[in-house]
Amino acid sequence: MDEPSTAHGRPWAELPRELADHMRPHLDEVADDMIQEIQSRVREYDRPGDGSYSGTLRLAVERVLHYFVDRVADPGHELTSVNDFFRAIGRGEAGEGRSLDAMQTAMRVGGMIAWRRISEGAAHQDVSPRVLGAVGEALLMFQDELAAAAAEGFAQAKAAVAGEMQRRRKRLLDLLLADPPAAPEAIADLAAAAHWPVPRTVAAVALGHQDARQSAFPPDILADLTRRTPSLIVPDPDGPGRAKLVDRALSGVLAVVGPTVPVAEAARSIQWARKTLGLVQRGVIEDGAGVIRSVEHMSTLILFQDEELITSLAALRLAPLAHLRASQQDRLAETLLAWLQSGRNANEVAMRLHVHPQTVRYRLRQLEELFGDQLLDPDLRFDLEIVLRARALLADNPGEHIIPPAPEAVGDSAEIVTFRRTT
Repeated sequence: MDEPSTAHGRPWAELPRELADHMRPHLDEVADDMIQEIQSRVREYDRPGDGSYSGTLRLAVERVLHYFVDRVADPGHELTSVNDFFRAIGRGEAGEGRSLDAMQTAMRVGGMIAWRRISEGAAHQDVSPRVLGAVGEALLMFQDELAAAAAEGFAQAKAAVAGEMQRRRKRLLDLLLADPPAAPEAIADLAAAAHWPVPRTVAAVALGHQDARQSAFPPDILADLTRRTPSLIVPDPDGPGRAKLVDRALSGVLAVVGPTVPVAEAARSIQWARKTLGLVQRGVIEDGAGVIRSVEHMSTLILFQDEELITSLAALRLAPLAHLRASQQDRLAETLLAWLQSGRNANEVAMRLHVHPQTVRYRLRQLEELFGDQLLDPDLRFDLEIVLRARALLADNPGEHIIPPAPEAVGDSAEIVTFRRTT
């Protein structure tokens, strides 16, 4: 055979065009050999009872062989259709839940048979070593191109499946957090489609926007970071080791875990988690080093459940302090709260506030002068403790007050009287 002189790119340009004419009459035999060898060596392709699958295998082998010969005849022959075919094969493998390992093995086996038949034919014809080497190189390059097309289709299908699964999981999270709650049947159906086993209990998690991230969430945690408040749902949050797992997954993130509830009550869990997150962002609840759990701050959440109501109660019960300067209000409110919390023991109040007992007694006499018999009524003392606790929680937030500012301020010259002891 004559050596080629055209230059369409190695190795195809080094193949004599007439080589294709010698190959075409033998393509059916080569296809039979390739299919037989593939089915004997690759278990996944040996399906004697599946005629459609065998037909697909033959179609793939024949298309590859004819396309290879067409490219030998014309090095500029486009690979578009055969590449599209192998992308479709890759998508099909992904769709059936298989890897590309079997297909790649089949391609290697098929290439080996093709090379064997080409070598045998070359031995009976005047084929130079250079041409034979170019044929082998072209064969390997052709295999690589087809394998790359299959891998691309496989990746596309996997991405599409992952995207659809993620969309289902987001819809499931929306359904679980809906208020009023969705029907259990609807939740069960969408959970099955999203491959999410329905647990007995869940806890919802509210995340701070600046810290929301997708990485490191375990696969059984439902996540939607695109919501107004990025949210998660953690299944079986009180199970063995689950708390530590959640803490690790949310390390470094501003995250509030709502209370554990039945699945149908996930909306209640997220409501408390969001409320807690809001109080954390306002500074009412301290942002500690780890994950914040709503159940550890229930009394604070109760206090701030209706802030208009607590403000109205404060205006009523703390009215005796309203005419004082802010610094006086702070000292007396702090002292009164400590007195109520310590069982009305002046010495313990002094230790709590780190002041001299005589100073405490002086402030207590001021408070009795201001509040009078209100301090003798257990119900009123309970109200006072509620509003003073709320006031203390807001103390570090400039601009947030629970006692209305005084129109005028007076001095500390109130008449000194003593608290009466109650029985």
